[in-house]
Amino acid sequence: MAGPGPRFAVGIDLGTSHCALAWAPLGAQASDIQLLPLPQRTSPAEVQAAVLLPSMRYQAAPGELADAWHAPWPPLGASEEAPATLGTWARTLGAATPQRLVASAKSWLSHAGVDRTAPILPWGAGEEIPKISPVEASASYLAHLRAAWDAEHPDAPLSQQSVVLTVPASFDEGARALTLEAAQQAGLPPVQLLEEPKAAFHDWLVLQGEALAAQLADSRLVLVVDVGGGTTDLTLIRVQPPADGTGLPRLTRTAVGEHLMLGGDNMDLALAHRLEPHFAGGEGQRLAPARFAELVQRCRGAKERLLGRDAPTSVPITLLGAGSRLLAQARSVALTHEQVQAWVVEAFLPDAQPGDTPARHLGALRGLGLPYPADAAISRHLAHFLARHAPDGELPDTLLLNGGVFHAHALAERLTGLLARWRGGPVRVLHNPHPDWAVARGAAAHALAQHQVEAHARQPAASRARASDATPTAMPRIGGGSARSYWLLLPGREGAPAQGICLLPRGTEEGTRLVLAGRRFALALGQPVHFALLARSQGQAQAGQIVPIEGEGWTELPPLATVLAAPPGRERARVEVQLATSMSEVGTLEVRCVALDDPGRSWLLPFAVRGAAGGRAAGASREPGTASEEPGGKGDAADARLPDAIALLDRVFGNQAQDVAPKEVRQLRQSLQKLLGPREDWPLALLRALFDALLARARRRRRTPEHERAWLNLAGWCLRPGVGAQLDAWRVQQVWQLYPQGLGHPREAANWTEWWVFWRRVAAGLDEAQQMQLLEDVAGRMQKAVQRTGAGRSQWGSYDDMLRLFAAMEAVPWQYRQEMGQWMLTRLKRPDEPPQTWWAVGRLAARTALAANAHRVMPPAAAQEFLAATLAQDWRRNEHAMFAAVQIARMTGERTLDLPQEWRAQVLEKLAASGAPERWIAQVREVQAQDAEDQRRSLGDSLPPGLVLVG
Repeated sequence: MAGPGPRFAVGIDLGTSHCALAWAPLGAQASDIQLLPLPQRTSPAEVQAAVLLPSMRYQAAPGELADAWHAPWPPLGASEEAPATLGTWARTLGAATPQRLVASAKSWLSHAGVDRTAPILPWGAGEEIPKISPVEASASYLAHLRAAWDAEHPDAPLSQQSVVLTVPASFDEGARALTLEAAQQAGLPPVQLLEEPKAAFHDWLVLQGEALAAQLADSRLVLVVDVGGGTTDLTLIRVQPPADGTGLPRLTRTAVGEHLMLGGDNMDLALAHRLEPHFAGGEGQRLAPARFAELVQRCRGAKERLLGRDAPTSVPITLLGAGSRLLAQARSVALTHEQVQAWVVEAFLPDAQPGDTPARHLGALRGLGLPYPADAAISRHLAHFLARHAPDGELPDTLLLNGGVFHAHALAERLTGLLARWRGGPVRVLHNPHPDWAVARGAAAHALAQHQVEAHARQPAASRARASDATPTAMPRIGGGSARSYWLLLPGREGAPAQGICLLPRGTEEGTRLVLAGRRFALALGQPVHFALLARSQGQAQAGQIVPIEGEGWTELPPLATVLAAPPGRERARVEVQLATSMSEVGTLEVRCVALDDPGRSWLLPFAVRGAAGGRAAGASREPGTASEEPGGKGDAADARLPDAIALLDRVFGNQAQDVAPKEVRQLRQSLQKLLGPREDWPLALLRALFDALLARARRRRRTPEHERAWLNLAGWCLRPGVGAQLDAWRVQQVWQLYPQGLGHPREAANWTEWWVFWRRVAAGLDEAQQMQLLEDVAGRMQKAVQRTGAGRSQWGSYDDMLRLFAAMEAVPWQYRQEMGQWMLTRLKRPDEPPQTWWAVGRLAARTALAANAHRVMPPAAAQEFLAATLAQDWRRNEHAMFAAVQIARMTGERTLDLPQEWRAQVLEKLAASGAPERWIAQVREVQAQDAEDQRRSLGDSLPPGLVLVG
């Protein structure tokens, strides 16, 4: 039975640094908005209420917190075995033990390079520390706010109220979808998403009361700069006088900036990097990850003091020693006002010109595993934003600053001065009395305004007219609709650039439904469906318009990807559809496929946000066999060579057994290469289309031993590395169903070899349980193989290929790989062990992972055993051991993964003495991308064109 309707308007700011909740009774005035005090533990013995909840979670050891973690409420997901605490006490505990602190979860929520639903936080923590996903961490903060509300309003639970939840304006559709998932996990009602800069400006608007029109009378273009702990958000809002000269001005948000993971966290990191040599023992030396995290915390507090009004000349920063030498090993250094001015103000807001653009080279701000921008200069990002979005060169005349960073008077003053110099005149700065909770208050005000509009719409027309004549709208509204236009990627014809068709123009208001009536698409049922999407925050377009994907400003979004059920009794089907799009009432893009022959049938296409985004090139992101536009209603935009290639597959693996000689089966790969060119050059879309065709014919792979070997060889090549293209998870799930069936011709050693090669090639797409099962099977056969035949070919195929398969198991806990590596080191003492075993050792202890499983990488302390073994080899005679050392000692820039400097120094010295290639030396000396040849050598195969290694 449905509960009572909402009684309160609630605004929630889910911030990188803090969370806040504001509220007011529905129908109230904006002046009635209040902040909810949030009870939180501040010490083992005390619970206090504050309007800000630090967005931090401390993952404690069993028994560490006694029973204190139960109050005021147990954090979502915590247990006796994995206790946790949130808020102020978590921040205090994390300052002393930073490796247990979950921080910046909101930044991780927008990081498409990792699986944001996987337990990866605290990043870089040891195996003994329980981990949670960015979604779960965000949900735990929201659940705490819900518990605080319900305790204060037991007769009106939050699950029944009208809730607006804020997100950065620059969040893409994947991050927005995950934010909604976190809200659902926390027990919130269906929420509406609101952009944070709009919320902050909304709060300023309602604070003006009846003086609002006069306050904005001289403003025409407002720039909102919101710099928080983790993001920089830029928004332009056009101010137009009311048409009749009375009432409120018309407000329209005209532009938002790109997603910039740049904020106070980066400033703290920059200071910590500068001071690190003082605590680590000199230039080039590095602190351990936990000690560096502690230094970052110390720098944060010092920065806030030194950039405020009436700042001291310096602030001491002290790091204590460890254990019994806590005080004896303590070191201190004075951080001065001049240093912070140079390292923060001049670095993050340097002098810039209106036409400047951000630098593209990699900066030195990598930390915490997050992908920070290459250029840390907010001023250059702002100049680039205004050059792209300010109409006809018109620069903002009014500025609103929001976010905790602008508590630093020096930063606010610098930004204001820059903008004034660019426009050649003064800039009016709107006074923001409470930047820490303006976003939450503005969200509550937006909820009140929405309720007012809905209540007005429900009245009879005559009553609405009387109400309109009696009182003007009390709650101002910021229009503008969708901040971006959304485009479906249509790969270009041979030699032509890719094209995009506009699904939803920029400025489309929430709730508006658009149908691309002039375009028909073929929708595949019972097989992968994939729409590659792009967004653009500049320029105007119309729904259905087709343009080339050229120039700047295009942003690749998580694709729309799923497998839609076929009609009952059929494995697959194809139906003609039109696309219908809308910007939903909750603030997210919705795309539906509507059947042409029955408009009542439609399919909602979800965003694929579960795993890493991979390294797809924009032109290689669409896959054949999926939904594609059919010009004139027929045909397919896939590779024109595909039908002929599938005909070759049908001749060997088709429904009807054909008179195909074994030689022809064995030469299937060569026949395909004659048609398609060298297989190393087959594009990703073609590879996956061929795999889908092979998967559909998998039942015929067992006709003869030759059929089985050909199928395994081709299917593995086309699906490698098992991740990177959308719907690869679905493909791997389908192919895993073949694993229990095993080989159809197990007496053939060559078939066993192709079996191991196949699973090695797709191993990155297997989950932990699947890899563990595969690992147990191959380990048992490896043991038997070496007992019977040494390290050669056995009845179960090539020992070398079994070894390579084992080394590819990245998803299993690193302790298993460590144990297997130690077994390999024992084997390497035998004279008959092939030197390729060193390749496997290097892969097991490598610093980078293929499938975004960086939290599974062997810790540096455990990897040192294997590096020491490689250092004992003569690298002039054993290049395999040399390459293994490079993999183990490679510099990643992530200090939780990198080996200590003294170990890398040994490797560098020996590489130079052994005549190693310069590219190998560079990878150990500094952060470098692997070239294609080293990627192939690391993985045993080349990657498909358009894919790159994660990390």
